[in-house]
Amino acid sequence: MCDTLIATKLATTNNIAIFGKNSDRPPNEGQHIAYFPAAKHNPGSSLKCTYIEIPQAEHTHAVLLSKPFWMWGAEMGVNEHGLVIGNEAVFSKVPANKTPALLGMDMLRAALERAVTPREAVQVIIDLLEKFGQGGNCTFGEELYYHNSFILANADDAWVLETVDKQWAAKQIKDVYSISNCLTIKDQWDIASPDLVEMAVKKGFAKSKQSFDLARDYSDFLFTNFGKGRNRRATTFAVLGEQKGRVSIESMMGTLRHHNDEHFDPQTSITQVDVCMHAGFGPIRVSQSTASMVVYLDKNNPLIFATGTSAPCTSIFKPFWMDAASSLNLGPAPAHQADSSHYWIHEKLHRATLLNYPERIKAYAADRDALELRFTQEALKLHNAHASAKDRADFSNQCIAESLAAEAEWLKRVERIPAREKFLHTNAWRTFNKKAKISV
Repeated sequence: MCDTLIATKLATTNNIAIFGKNSDRPPNEGQHIAYFPAAKHNPGSSLKCTYIEIPQAEHTHAVLLSKPFWMWGAEMGVNEHGLVIGNEAVFSKVPANKTPALLGMDMLRAALERAVTPREAVQVIIDLLEKFGQGGNCTFGEELYYHNSFILANADDAWVLETVDKQWAAKQIKDVYSISNCLTIKDQWDIASPDLVEMAVKKGFAKSKQSFDLARDYSDFLFTNFGKGRNRRATTFAVLGEQKGRVSIESMMGTLRHHNDEHFDPQTSITQVDVCMHAGFGPIRVSQSTASMVVYLDKNNPLIFATGTSAPCTSIFKPFWMDAASSLNLGPAPAHQADSSHYWIHEKLHRATLLNYPERIKAYAADRDALELRFTQEALKLHNAHASAKDRADFSNQCIAESLAAEAEWLKRVERIPAREKFLHTNAWRTFNKKAKISV
């Protein structure tokens, strides 16, 4: 489960678009920030995606991605032209294809590497979808199959693209929009696959062409409802709507940290699903927010804030720039078990916090906010002063180092506060931790 949001330049404090996303994945599926430079490729060469090969483009753009360790694709990312994309799992009455094909995350990365504008990226995904299809297991160590939706944006334009197998519809976004594991396009779109409506009528999903509603007629019952995608989408869309004209970097980060209950405690429910997702006892709460990203879409040079770690309420957004990304100290890529990556170093703090969330989060939430605010303000100063790429890369690396040091200190504070155990939640996390070979 995930949540992806966009506030175009018509909805922000200073007419600069802002993108945000939480990537919700299995707790032990390490995710990390990865940079890939622009490259030229031999004509006729092929590209190995997660499962299948496709023709390689002769030129690929530089990209900064937040990606699960095991796949070629990514959950979210930015390219050198200021194009940003985030994807979502969506579930339909049309069964997702179990035969290995392209993952939605593969199509996302391919679009970032091959497109300059959101509309071009929409077309890249459509072309790949229609030629190769989407399919295959979408998680590591578990089985989950789904279709995909996307928000694609830059400084001046934004689109939502929703797919069901090889069918699709897309529309341009005016001010604010969000997607959350449910189809959202109803009966209004700008472009769509030729037989989108006809197929729904033929299969009995829709009564007639005139009454067709994509979100209603194609959505499944089980995953769409029990994943509470509509509820989470209603929350994020309402928050963006209330903030329209006032959306900022800080407010977008706050929205990604949103919990429905101000007295939130992940141990008290086996069904509660929030924007800031915490795993628990299954089958509904089997994933968590494993990474988060906010992008300030300045057309001259986007400013990227990413956690590279799980649960934004326990993480720190660090600032990055595409033109300085090649000098980042991002650490080793994580795996599915505890290691020296930033993801797994942070998991000590995150998982310890969950043992008594209401009390333990208080030990460092104020410091988290203060440190992150300083990072954001100083990053904007460097950004607006047109500081050199080296100075900005040095600052990014300083923020990474400070974050690691701060979280190590916060872990000591947290461990001084007594843990609380509730049977189902505790047993679920003992299982996660045993598989990850992590001691908390």
